[in-house]
Amino acid sequence: MTGPTALKDRALGPDLARGLLLLFIALANTHGFLHPPGVGDIRSMPIPSALPDRVVAFLETTLVDGRSYTMFATLFGYGMVQLARRQSSDEKLLRRRALALILIGVLHAVLLYYGDILTAYGLIALVLASAIRWSDQRLLVTGAVLALLGSWAFAFLATPNPPDSEMYPWSAAHNPLLGMAGRAFSISFGAPILAVSAAGAFLFGIWAARRKLYEQPEQHEQTLRRMVAIGVPLSFLGGVPLALYTSGLLTATDSNIIPVAGLHALTGFAGGPAYAALIALWSLRVRRTPLVTAIQATGQRSLTSYLTQSVVWTIMFAPFLLDLGHTMTLWQSVILAIATWSLTVFLADLMRRRDLRGPFEVLLRRLTYRNQTARQ
Repeated sequence: MTGPTALKDRALGPDLARGLLLLFIALANTHGFLHPPGVGDIRSMPIPSALPDRVVAFLETTLVDGRSYTMFATLFGYGMVQLARRQSSDEKLLRRRALALILIGVLHAVLLYYGDILTAYGLIALVLASAIRWSDQRLLVTGAVLALLGSWAFAFLATPNPPDSEMYPWSAAHNPLLGMAGRAFSISFGAPILAVSAAGAFLFGIWAARRKLYEQPEQHEQTLRRMVAIGVPLSFLGGVPLALYTSGLLTATDSNIIPVAGLHALTGFAGGPAYAALIALWSLRVRRTPLVTAIQATGQRSLTSYLTQSVVWTIMFAPFLLDLGHTMTLWQSVILAIATWSLTVFLADLMRRRDLRGPFEVLLRRLTYRNQTARQ
């Protein structure tokens, strides 16, 4: 066993991908807090009427929603293989890390954010830790089957909600304690569904990590180019039918939304890994500017940066704080998402300058290794 890889020695591609992924996550999450009066929603996207909001809804549906979580799952599976290399493929250690991630995720959901993804990915790692030993064929076949299952799980959650339906991320009574109880209940069934939805991309990440696709892009440039050339257009085109409904161009019903939501989710499994491939290719040519270094630092502290976003969402949208969810528009939520991500980039770079790891990365490592000597 060895300690963590020194931050200066980590490959640029995966860290850049994680850093930029956090912008995608911010964009995907902010519209879930919007609940303008008298407006229904599809998958937490308020159905817009103004042109700027329609453009945002269309672009977020085709480029971000259902693509950021598959990119996250791919990079999560990729990172698990990197960890296993350093720890001699210790499955017990991987499962302890998964349990620690579940603990952090549940606390995150209860205290801050109803849409937590950490619990789901912890469940995936807990159940599929042995996948690091599977054959390539088993990884890809099982991943394809899970992608199909996950797509339909996603589809049946995409049914439109009528105007003023009580879909509050806290509680209808605006009571913080009731909100915590509601989020605890929500995460208990939401996390397993999301885990099924993301497991296929997780297995692909394991397959990609065996080949070091994102770590050594110079050796896999042709493969990465093919992934981008196929995955990005397929992902975009597969999202267009659902985007016609989320942008308000077509009227959604339960019967017509489920098939297009399934297509949207399925093609998202092509988009997430392709986005990571595109960033890996970019890392071959990008100059080490201060901004690139800061984004890499954000990727190296992705857990801390992700949880920092939730603090911002709570301040901005909690009914007992600023409560902007009923007045903010979709296009304004994009500005908030970019500003929030920029804040995390600034904080991550500040930690880098002071040679500090992210506090939640340190916590996760301590929970994983406990009193083992490998914790240093």
